[in-house]
Amino acid sequence: MALQQTQAQAQVSVVVIGYDDAAHVADAVRSALAQGPAVREVIAVDDCSTDDSGELLERLAEDEPRLRVMRRQSNSGGCGTPRNDGLDAATSPYVMFLDSDDVLPPGAVDALLGAALEHDAPVASGLCVRRELPSGRETPWQPELYARRTLVEDPSRRVRLAHDTLCVNKLYRTTFLRDHAIRFPEGRFPYEDFVFGARVLAAVPRVALVPEPVYVWNVRRSAARLSISLDRSGIANWRARTEADRLSYDILLGAGEKQLARATRTRFLDHSLRMYARELDLRGTEYRREWWALTRAHLAAFDEGDFAQAPAPGRVVARVVLAAEEPRDLARLKEIAARPARLTPPYARAGDGSPVWSADLPQVELDHLLVRPVHLLPAAVDAELRPRARGTVLRLRLHELYGRMAEAGPESVEVEFTERKDGRVGFAGTAPLAAETEFDSWTADVPMDLTALGSGTWDLRLRLRFADGGHRETTAHALAGAGLLRRSALPSTRHGVLLVQPYATHAGALALRLAPGWRGLTEVVRRRLKRLLH
Repeated sequence: MALQQTQAQAQVSVVVIGYDDAAHVADAVRSALAQGPAVREVIAVDDCSTDDSGELLERLAEDEPRLRVMRRQSNSGGCGTPRNDGLDAATSPYVMFLDSDDVLPPGAVDALLGAALEHDAPVASGLCVRRELPSGRETPWQPELYARRTLVEDPSRRVRLAHDTLCVNKLYRTTFLRDHAIRFPEGRFPYEDFVFGARVLAAVPRVALVPEPVYVWNVRRSAARLSISLDRSGIANWRARTEADRLSYDILLGAGEKQLARATRTRFLDHSLRMYARELDLRGTEYRREWWALTRAHLAAFDEGDFAQAPAPGRVVARVVLAAEEPRDLARLKEIAARPARLTPPYARAGDGSPVWSADLPQVELDHLLVRPVHLLPAAVDAELRPRARGTVLRLRLHELYGRMAEAGPESVEVEFTERKDGRVGFAGTAPLAAETEFDSWTADVPMDLTALGSGTWDLRLRLRFADGGHRETTAHALAGAGLLRRSALPSTRHGVLLVQPYATHAGALALRLAPGWRGLTEVVRRRLKRLLH
């Protein structure tokens, strides 16, 4: 009787794929097996690894009857083919996917399976957590979708589903995938989950959403071999991403799901376009030209309705790219593409006085800035940190924005430095904003004791307070001139010495690295020398 009950509960196949990942694949497999009796089998598909991944999996299988190992005879070059192999081999009513360098948190399968069974839903989806390693910092992926437990009867009623492009935080009814011939693109096809997800939504399943974390996506940016999605340094990555977006749109539009198709373009404008625009100044001249040309060609297929659905920052970036034949204004594009968006000076106007991107690109209109509420305005605050032995001062300058700042009445700014690894607040303070009419701006000086922060990387967050009761949460643009981002060593009664490094993030925001004590100073110098030697 107990055996029959266990078999009745065993309804899920977990397909784990991997290539040359002996360091992590065992942890992934164990996390799937640890889900309990709901997992009938774990199918580990090794994509013809050249390390000892395959042998390691087979040794694990010797002691675990639920583990099946499939070893491909040739490398597929991507994630789609091994996932399809696992899907073809699955014998359970439900299937889910797991990458070899990630893990399933405890209770993930039970949460998804319970929701699928309760609502008779072909798809159940839960919260994915991105975990930055080695820091351990965690960020929820698409948290607004998973705020509460719910059933979506028709995906077109929740178009935000198209924004969650992951296939790994979901449980699928196996017959649903097979009956609709839903598979991953074969071979080397980066962003294969974009296309797979579009095929799933095009079949119009009921989707059960659960708020529980069901997948831990380990992000290893320092790995010797970056994952396909993280390796954005080559133009082939952007070409693949735009192609996956185009195919997703075509699949959904071909299925008559116009709103979901349009949501893929909103996703592109608000996520992909902004993310890559923030990184353009890290790339070479040739990459920028190719990126610009590819992006213009992709955006040329968008209509006004596609642009209208997207948040303003992505729309502005797209309009600038379409308006200029060659890359330009990259520094300003990085700022408007940031999260939160910042529109830095100069602030141009057309002949009729309406706001425009620049005098050279007056066709990029910014009329939306005149009507948006203050908490959504891309307010620009410059920041400079001047470390001093007798007291460090953070100087902030808020720029006027087509009269909207003065209209709201800037009163004060709340300053907060949070440690990037664990999110703890190391410094918080408030300072009044004083008008400087000569420069059409408001300034605040915030005294700081850097020695109280301690070691780590610290991000600056601001909350602007206005006389009309409104506020705007934002970051600050890091001023880089006149040695403002220069490393300095301060004497410290607490640490002996404190090494201070203000710097600009990829999005142009001011952040701070601190290394207290002679030991910390030595370690920073050692790492610096190592980088120079390599």
